[in-house]
Amino acid sequence: MNGGSDMTLAFELEALKALASPESVFEDARGWSEYIGVVSEKPTYVVTNYTRKNRIRQDFFSGPRGKAESLEAVKDQFDTDRYVFIADDEADEELAEEVGWEYLPVEDAAEAADWVVATDVEDDEADAEPVRDDWP
Repeated sequence: MNGGSDMTLAFELEALKALASPESVFEDARGWSEYIGVVSEKPTYVVTNYTRKNRIRQDFFSGPRGKAESLEAVKDQFDTDRYVFIADDEADEELAEEVGWEYLPVEDAAEAADWVVATDVEDDEADAEPVRDDWP
């Protein structure tokens, strides 16, 4: 992706889940983003569990508030030239516009940054034999 490092990047939780390797996405994005985090309408523990499970270190998270309020709070807290919200929903596009963030669809972000979308991986693995890691 293009752009300087003076950017705050927010992923909507469901958009982040659409990517095959969220941990490597965050590592990559740190190279060109000043601050990076996850926002969601879901309860805090859902986001925290997901980011912990995927070893994602975020600079901010949405907490117990909605996405619009979270994005506004992040914008107030972190002073950068750009604020980019990666999501996968038309409602999120409108929301981003309302709070002064640039909206970027997750598919476009993935293409620009060479991230793998999870469905691409699942399609490749669909033909493979199922693996049972709970089998002795």
